[in-house]
Amino acid sequence: MFSKPSVSAEAELKPPFQVTQFTIPEDYIDLGLGDPQFSLLPVGLLREAARERLAQNDPEFLQYGARQGDGYFRNSLAGFLARGYGAPVDPDGLFITNGVSMGLHLICTLFTHPGDIIFVEEPTYFYALRIFADHALRVIPIQTDADGLMIDSLVEALAHAMPKFLYLIPTFQNPTGRTMPAERRRQLVELSRSHGLLVVADEVYHLLSYDGMLPLPFAAEVASANIISLGSFSKILAPGLRLGWLQSSPQTALRFADCGLLNSGGGMNPFTSAIVRTVVESGGLDANIASLKDIYQARLHGMDAALRSELPALEYNLPSGGYFIWARLPDGRLAQDLQPKAEALRVGFRAGNLFSSQAGMQDYIRLCFVFYETSQLEEGIHRLKLALT
Repeated sequence: MFSKPSVSAEAELKPPFQVTQFTIPEDYIDLGLGDPQFSLLPVGLLREAARERLAQNDPEFLQYGARQGDGYFRNSLAGFLARGYGAPVDPDGLFITNGVSMGLHLICTLFTHPGDIIFVEEPTYFYALRIFADHALRVIPIQTDADGLMIDSLVEALAHAMPKFLYLIPTFQNPTGRTMPAERRRQLVELSRSHGLLVVADEVYHLLSYDGMLPLPFAAEVASANIISLGSFSKILAPGLRLGWLQSSPQTALRFADCGLLNSGGGMNPFTSAIVRTVVESGGLDANIASLKDIYQARLHGMDAALRSELPALEYNLPSGGYFIWARLPDGRLAQDLQPKAEALRVGFRAGNLFSSQAGMQDYIRLCFVFYETSQLEEGIHRLKLALT
């Protein structure tokens, strides 16, 4: 019998398995859940960091914070990112957020008006689509292939419309797990420069590479192109911290810091920033990421083996990092038709149409391999096989 994991923003099950705010029904395996497992949340690491910070008897981090984010924290974060990205990071180009979702919301607030056009990948992260809908933005999809966003599709779209920004997830994309190669990134940076195109790169999975071989992030180009990179501690430390960052030119970072929200409330999350600064400076964050990568890589291989054994007709490409496998159902099967059968067998996934701005991708499903241990992943894939038969 499996334990009852907590529900997150990702855990949206349909009847007959209604969920409370806190639990998934017993013995239900939700392979769509894009959260870290409870046992992998570093309680001890954060407890020690909080104890050390509070022992200093300095109440400054309990006051309204610096609008761009605490300078000491931004310096520590810049050093950490420079090591992880393999490229220099200017602390003055960092703006501290309450996570990627809040960062996206703030970008929409400052850079768009209702009815404006933006470009997104097809498919893309479904809660980003919700944020764009909240701002009444007109979404135009840009086609993708095995290497991510297709530059030819973007060039064609730019010939007909100029968006306020392009939103993409270039590394271990949600939902596809794909990574844009270096040459395609270079072409996109050139388009950003030549067209004045604002590129919003959600790079939340960039530090979760399982083979260590990645192109430079778009964050490395913020000084020379019109780029904003988004990052978060949700995937590399703990989602409940609600802590992340925007990386841009210093001038753009000041634009965020000077908005009314920050004028009124001060910097985002100074208390949590102070604790995470201790985690970063102690080397605890690097150690935590190394541990997560080992565990997630093993679970990825476990899910891959189960899929090859149980569902050989399923089409997918194995990612080399991140959280997700994007799979195409065989024989023209539709994910929405499969869901009632899967739920009856107490297994869940995310239907592909959730990730489409055009209600497409109906024969795809997104599977996540990080929340459950390998034995549970294997059982979930077995149940999915039964649902497909």
